[in-house]
Amino acid sequence: MSAIGPDAVRQALRRAADALDREAGTLAELDRAIGDGDLGITAEKMAVALRRHADTEVGDDLGRYLVAGGMAVNREAPSTFGTLAATAMMRAGKVASGRDRLEPATLAQMLEAAQTGIEERGKAQLGDKTVLDALHPAAQAFGREIEAGRDLPAASRAMLDAARQGMNDVTNARSRRGRAGWIGERTEGEVDPGCHLLVAVFDAWVSTPRD
Repeated sequence: MSAIGPDAVRQALRRAADALDREAGTLAELDRAIGDGDLGITAEKMAVALRRHADTEVGDDLGRYLVAGGMAVNREAPSTFGTLAATAMMRAGKVASGRDRLEPATLAQMLEAAQTGIEERGKAQLGDKTVLDALHPAAQAFGREIEAGRDLPAASRAMLDAARQGMNDVTNARSRRGRAGWIGERTEGEVDPGCHLLVAVFDAWVSTPRD
């Protein structure tokens, strides 16, 4: 199993930014159905921050680089979801502190840390129909595959499949957090926009080249 180096990390940020730009219209539509419709704008702002950060010098500490990227997202997109995404990125970066390459086991730990950060910052739980319902199964699947000795492409595909399944599993559920929680049963059958965003980013990452 190969490690992720600086060039691949920068490419991952760029691919995430591209996915956010591509999905901005869809995210706005999904968010209008159950929220205030601003996630498309947030996605575009996050894309600007990620793309700009990807053009900066990485250095020899990928953890520090990712923490700085999370701070950049927080400055550019200071909305509810932007803050959650920034927190996830900074928590993941802390796990990678001092490393110039990211081993598969470290990547698994970073996913878990990102999940914990979102849980603590957003005060959401599994089943509330939030991004956690896609992120939790994805992190679990990735970790299981790595522990079983699978390579990164296989583990990444399992991560994506689990995220998509998690999103589908809560689509018929009722949203319980934020503005979506206010409208109750009207959210049943609607795709959670945060889950959709995460699946889109993971989909972009699955084909990210590694150095």
